[in-house]
Amino acid sequence: MFKKILIANRGEIACRVIKTARRMGIATVAVYSDADARAPFVKMADEAVHIGPAPAAESYLIADKIIAACKQTGADAVHPGYGFLSERTSFAEALAQENIEFIGPPIGAIAAMGDKIESKKLAMEAGVNVVPGFVGEIEDTEHAVRISQEIGYPVMMKASAGGGGKGMRLAYCEKDVREGFEATRREGHNSFGDDRVFIEKFILNPRHIEIQILGDKHGNIIYLNERECSIQRRHQKVVEEAPSPFVTPQMRKAMGEQCVALAAAVDYHSAGTVELIVSGADPSGESFYFLEMNTRLQVEHPVTEAITGVDLVEQMIRVAAGEPLSMTQDDVTIDGWSIENRVYAEDPYRGFLPSTGRLVEYEPPVEPWADDGTANGRRGVDGIRVDDGVFEGGEVSMFYDPMIAKLITWGETRNAAADLQVQALDAFGIQGLGHNVDFLSAIMQHDRFRSGDLTTGFIAEEYPDGFEGAPASGHLQRGLAAIAGVIATANADRARRIDQQLNGRNAPPGDWSVTLDGRDYAVALEEDGITVDGVLIDLEMEYTPGDRMVDVVLDAEGLTIQLALTRAGYAITTRGASHDLRILPAHIAPLAQHIIEKIPPDLSKFLICPMPGLLVKLHVGEGEEVQPGQPLATVEAMKMENILRAEKQGVIAKVNSAEGESLAVDAIILELE
Repeated sequence: MFKKILIANRGEIACRVIKTARRMGIATVAVYSDADARAPFVKMADEAVHIGPAPAAESYLIADKIIAACKQTGADAVHPGYGFLSERTSFAEALAQENIEFIGPPIGAIAAMGDKIESKKLAMEAGVNVVPGFVGEIEDTEHAVRISQEIGYPVMMKASAGGGGKGMRLAYCEKDVREGFEATRREGHNSFGDDRVFIEKFILNPRHIEIQILGDKHGNIIYLNERECSIQRRHQKVVEEAPSPFVTPQMRKAMGEQCVALAAAVDYHSAGTVELIVSGADPSGESFYFLEMNTRLQVEHPVTEAITGVDLVEQMIRVAAGEPLSMTQDDVTIDGWSIENRVYAEDPYRGFLPSTGRLVEYEPPVEPWADDGTANGRRGVDGIRVDDGVFEGGEVSMFYDPMIAKLITWGETRNAAADLQVQALDAFGIQGLGHNVDFLSAIMQHDRFRSGDLTTGFIAEEYPDGFEGAPASGHLQRGLAAIAGVIATANADRARRIDQQLNGRNAPPGDWSVTLDGRDYAVALEEDGITVDGVLIDLEMEYTPGDRMVDVVLDAEGLTIQLALTRAGYAITTRGASHDLRILPAHIAPLAQHIIEKIPPDLSKFLICPMPGLLVKLHVGEGEEVQPGQPLATVEAMKMENILRAEKQGVIAKVNSAEGESLAVDAIILELE
C-alpha cells in the first residue's frame, strides 16, 4: 500500500480524499494556489506545497509543479480528484515516467474515452447503443450547418474534449448553429485546449442516466447501479440521485452490461462513469444511448456510496495499489435512496448569475462528513451528509468552480430522502453571497420531482420565467404571519425594558398587522394562544431578539426559519423561498397607505453586466441600430460564455467597455439613445 498520497486538486474533493486516506493510515500532501492558502484542505493534509498564483492555468493545471511537489514530499501516488488534470493523458504519462502511481485508470483508457469522437467509435465497436450523429471533425460553421441539416434539428454541438457542461450548445435551427458553433469552439479551446466540435441528434424528453463502473488490474469489472442526473441547468448537473426512479431491474442489467463491455474494451481499471441519455418517451427503457465515459471520480459519487455501502475513493486507492476487487457483481445491492444537491454560489433570483465573494456566515446543517469506515457512516449524520471545502470567512473565488458544498441525504424511500433535503436546506446558513439553497428546496418539494417525471429540460420547463421562490401554501403563509407576531412582540418587550423612557414601561403590543406576499393578516397574541384572522394557530417556538435561525413547530410539523432584519419587518426564509414581512402594530397599520412608494429609475437604455466577468466580445459599435434579441456582448464568467442581448430596439449611443476588460457586476457596458 502507498505510504503518501498527493492530492492534485482542491476544495471539497481534496478534503474527501484526505479523510479516506487518513482512515487507511496513508499520509497526505496538499498542493495549493495563492487563493487557497487558508483553505480547509490545506490545513487538513499532513503536508502542503504552494504551487503558484490563483489562476488554475498557472497552478493546478501545471503538471510539472505537481510532480515537483511529489518529489519534494516523497509522495508515491497522486489522486487527481475530478476536473483539472484528472483526465489528461499527458499528466498520467509524466507520473509514470517518474514512477509515481496515478490513482485512476490506465493511460490508454483515458485517451480513448477522453476524445468524444473516438470514444463514440469505440462504443459502436463494443456493441453499445450510440446517438445518431456525425463522427468526425467539423471544418467550420458552414460545414456545421450542413451536418446539422442532414441529421435533423434539434442537434447538440459539443466540444470533443469537453466535460462538466462546458463546450455545449443546443441548436433548434440554422440560426442557432451559426451563433453557437464558434462559441462552442472557443469554450473547448479555453477550457480544454482542444477546439474540435462534433454534432449529434438531440434526444427529445431526454433523461440523463449514468452507470458507475469499478474495475481492478486483474480484469474484474463490475457496475454499481445507476444514478439519475436529469435535473440540469445549462448542461450542468444540479440534482443527482441513486437509484433512478425510471430504471427497472431489466434496464439496469442491460445498461450495466453494455457499460462493462465498453470498459473491458479499453482494459479499464479504477472508478469510472459511463453516461447515457435515455428517451423518457420510451417507457420500455430500450432507447438508451452512450454519451461519454468519464475516466475519473464523479462529483455525485456519494449517492452511490450511500446505497451500496462501497467507498469509491478507498477502492480507487486499493486498485491503484494492485489489490483485486473484494466484491463481485452479485455483492452489489441497493439499500434505500440517496439524493445529492449541489449548493452553488449563484443567485437564482437573478437568473442564476455567479455570485463570488466572502462567506460572511457558513453554517451547514450538520458537521461536515467524517469518514468512519462504515457503510452507515457514509450516509452522514442521521442520513444527512455534507461534503465541503469552504470555511466561514473564506472566499468563493472567481477562479474556480462556484460550488460551496454538496448536500447528500439518505432515506429508506425516495420521498424520505427528499424530505430530509428540505429539512437540511432550511437549516443551511449562508451569508455574504448569493446561493441556490431556496431553488434546491423548491425542486425537492415540486410535484413533478416527487412523481419522478424528470428530463434534462426540467428546470427550463418548470421555471421558464426564472425563479421567484417556492410557492407557499395558505397554511404556511398564516404560520409565517403568526411567527412574525411572536417575533415582533418579543422585540417590543425587550425595547420597553430600556430605562428612562418618557412614557414609562408600557406593555408590549399584542395585536399586529402583518403584510406577506401582498396580503394583510391580523395577528393577535392572547393568553390562550395566537390567532391569525381569528383562526387559532398551533405554534411552538423559542425566540430571543437577535436570533437569525429559529426552530419552529407549526401544527405539529417541524420547520427551521432564517431571519434577516428589514426596514419594516423581517425577511423570513424557509421551505425554498424568502418572504418579506412588513410588521406594524395594528393601530398604526392603517396609516401605511399614506406612504408614497419610491419608483425605481428606468435602466432600460443601459446594457448592464449582470455578473463579474471578462468581456470576450462586443458585437456592436457606436451608431449601430439594434433589434430586440440581437447579441450585444459576450461575457465569460466561471469559464462559461454568456451572450447579452438587446431587450428593445434602439441605436448604440456610447460604448463604455472594451473587449478583454474585466467587468464588475452592474458595470455599464454600453448605452442606447
